[in-house]
Amino acid sequence: MAYNGGAVIVMTGKNCVAIATDLRFGIQHQTVSNNHPKVYRINDKCFIGISGLVTDAQTLYQKLVFRHNLYKLREERDMTPQVLSNLVGNMLYEKRFGPYFTEPVICGLDTQDKPFISGMDLIGASVYTEDFLLVGTMTPAMYGLCETLYKKDMNEDELFETVSQCMLSSIERDAMSGWGAEVTIITPAKTYKKKLLARQD
Repeated sequence: MAYNGGAVIVMTGKNCVAIATDLRFGIQHQTVSNNHPKVYRINDKCFIGISGLVTDAQTLYQKLVFRHNLYKLREERDMTPQVLSNLVGNMLYEKRFGPYFTEPVICGLDTQDKPFISGMDLIGASVYTEDFLLVGTMTPAMYGLCETLYKKDMNEDELFETVSQCMLSSIERDAMSGWGAEVTIITPAKTYKKKLLARQD
């Protein structure tokens, strides 16, 4: 799980949700690239962050795109984050005897524009919460800061500031992730990304 490094954080606000990732792609302690976000768009209101082994993360994402396209053809609508969470959990559990070495986190807005976040381990055991979730090698460094800075019902600007501070402070404390970060904010009206500059060493 720590071979390529990396970390993802999801956090909820009032009718908005944020997902942030570092940009490092490494092979153990050797950095290969500093432009490798671990967050993937499923649709306008649903994103997935996949931490862990990069090859398994890419395979899982490609299978998810295929399943989402099938769902759109059959149901004539986009997947909600709840449906995506169930799908990912089932896909991981199917492979439990030879699992994908990934820890996905799912975030988005449901049909009533309420924030939804969930995460799971490599065999699909899910966890649902209403504040924040963390995965990846930075997890021990992130928990204390997230618990300190998180407030309920933040607006999108406060949410961006909080998630950015959590990500940037934790990057400094973990050698396996970092090299900048990318934050995606999902609101009912729009979805936008911002890049954060960090130490490049």
